[in-house]
Amino acid sequence: MGKGKQNVKKISRDSIQKIAALLSLVVLIVFFSIAAAPNFLAPQNLINIMMQTTVTGILALGMTFVLITGGIDLSIGSLIAFSGVITAVTITNGMSPVMGSIIGLISGVILGIISGLLISKGKLPPFIATLGMMMFARGVTLLITEGTPLYFQNAPNFKYLSQGKLGLVPYPVIYFILLAIVSHFILKKTVIGRYIFATGSNEEAARLSGIPVDKVKTFVYIYSGLFAAIAGIILAARLNSAQPTVGEGYELDAVAAAVIGGTSLVGGEGNNSRYNYRCIYNEYP
Repeated sequence: MGKGKQNVKKISRDSIQKIAALLSLVVLIVFFSIAAAPNFLAPQNLINIMMQTTVTGILALGMTFVLITGGIDLSIGSLIAFSGVITAVTITNGMSPVMGSIIGLISGVILGIISGLLISKGKLPPFIATLGMMMFARGVTLLITEGTPLYFQNAPNFKYLSQGKLGLVPYPVIYFILLAIVSHFILKKTVIGRYIFATGSNEEAARLSGIPVDKVKTFVYIYSGLFAAIAGIILAARLNSAQPTVGEGYELDAVAAAVIGGTSLVGGEGNNSRYNYRCIYNEYP
C-alpha cells in the first residue's frame, strides 16, 4: 500500500508540473492577446509566430527522443549551421537543390552517428560527447565559410522551400506537423519507441531484458542529428543564405520546448506515455 500511495503522489506531482507548464503558456498567450490586441491575434501575426517557432519545434522533436533516454544533445545548434553550410556548398558547386539538401541531411545524420557511438560505445557522458560535437561542428563550419555567409545565387528557387505557402499556411509549418506525426507514431506505435522509454527509465534493467540499449541510444542521436539538419536547411532557405553563426543557443530552446511539451529531464517519460517503464523497472526489479 505504501508503494501504491507513493506512485499516486508521484503521478499527481508529475501531472501538476506538466499542467503548470502548459498553463503558463496559456497565460502568456492570453496576456499578449489582451496587451497587444487586436494585432496579436491578427492572421499575419499568427503566421509569423508559427514561422518563428517551427525551427525550435523541429529541434524539440529530435531532442525529445534524446531526453527520454536520459541524455541531452548540445550539438544541435551547431548542426543547424553545419548542415546549412554543407547544403550551400554543394549547391553553389553545381549540384541541384534536391541533391544539395539530401547531402545536407546526410551530414547531420553522420554527425549524429558519431555522437551516438561516442556515447553508446565510447561510454562518454552525453553532455561531454555532444559538447565536443558542438565545438567540432561549429569549428568546421567556420573553417569552410571563413566566417562569411554563403548565398544561393545559382539556385533562386531554393528559398521557396521555406518561404512558400500552401494557401495561408507556410511550408515550414506543414513540415513541422508532418514530422510531429511521424515522431508520435514512432514513440507510441513501434518497438523502437518502447525501447526508447525503457532505456531512459532504467538502462541496466532494459539491457538485462534483452533490449539493444547501445543501438537505441545511437538511434536517438541519429534522429536528433537528422532533425537538426532539417531545421538547418529550412532556416537556410528562409534566410536565402547559409550563416556560419546561426543556431547559437538553439539547443536550450529545444530542451525548454520539449520539457514544456511534457518530456522529463530525468528520462523514461513523455507526455501521455502509454508505457510507464519507470514504475515497471524501478518498483518491481
